[in-house]
Amino acid sequence: MSNRNSPNPKKNHTHMIPPSKPQQIIQPPISTTMLDKMIDGREFESLLRYQYHNVNIIGELQKSIQEIKAIRNRPVVCYVANVVKPTSTSISIEDSDDLPFNEMIASLPSECKAIDIVLVTPGGFAHQVAKFVNKLRPRFDNIGFILLNKSMSAGTIFITSGDEIIMTNQSQIGPVDPQVRTKNGEFIPAQAILTLIEEIKVRGESLLKAGLKPAWTDLQILNGIDPKEIGYAMNASNYSIQLVEEYLYNYKFKNWATHSDMVTVVTDNDKKVRANEIAIMLCDHGKWKNHGHAITREAAWDVCKLKITHAETITGLDKAMRRMWALYYWIFENTSLAKVFISENYCIMRGDNNGVKK
Repeated sequence: MSNRNSPNPKKNHTHMIPPSKPQQIIQPPISTTMLDKMIDGREFESLLRYQYHNVNIIGELQKSIQEIKAIRNRPVVCYVANVVKPTSTSISIEDSDDLPFNEMIASLPSECKAIDIVLVTPGGFAHQVAKFVNKLRPRFDNIGFILLNKSMSAGTIFITSGDEIIMTNQSQIGPVDPQVRTKNGEFIPAQAILTLIEEIKVRGESLLKAGLKPAWTDLQILNGIDPKEIGYAMNASNYSIQLVEEYLYNYKFKNWATHSDMVTVVTDNDKKVRANEIAIMLCDHGKWKNHGHAITREAAWDVCKLKITHAETITGLDKAMRRMWALYYWIFENTSLAKVFISENYCIMRGDNNGVKK
């Protein structure tokens, strides 16, 4: 595999010298071990200086997994989608992910009770997230989610089922308001429909109290909405809120003992109330305005009151995460891969045309 960003794009095979000397051939540097070539703080840029042949992508990723495992002292699995460039294959969390994800988890030693999941996803189906969680939580006592970059929508629902959420300064989560299909076949945020209807209701009631008729444009908008869409929107939103609330209460908050003053004891009701507040907030289209709104780790903690572990607070982890993301970024830019399921002893890679299994 050749890197198109070689050091001398115009003359990367020959270098002209004075005629009095024979022509000298200068080859660009060749490497087969990409991680060894990374420069701290410039991980991705440093990869572009080299030309690569016969890159062992699986080996490179598994070496990166071993770096994080050595820091965290627990097995690491990766469920990473190509959010770098468009692909013809779906990168969302969907039903077809069920079997490879379950096989990857089943490949771990039976005595393993703690695990880290490296997650990158644009989102997907909440019901498939529920299937993942139902597979994971009965088996593992402690689950950490390591967010290299995006974990949006259904991915955000997924991470609330963990004991720990680890983010770098480039990681982001997103609102969990689900997408529903309209009668035109387009997907729009369910909460956008419900918010619009509520706004029309408030305007209409205000006009009626003043003895006026509701606005014609509002009536036309309502006439254009299929009642089934409203039902789907309400059910989908309630489902997302229910999952987040349940996961936070049962898993993320299970060891939450004292409040920030380190004195006041956290009651069971405190956990339920906080879980409900966060779930509703994450599903609130009126607050985030956009389904793709990026919620940083600071906003997750300060606004949503969701405790986040900063990668820098764990020796060596921030660097290992940056290295892994630079590697994935390079792979996605230079291959047709759409989604990767990989651990130390398991690998399925889905591309635009077919999958490759080790």
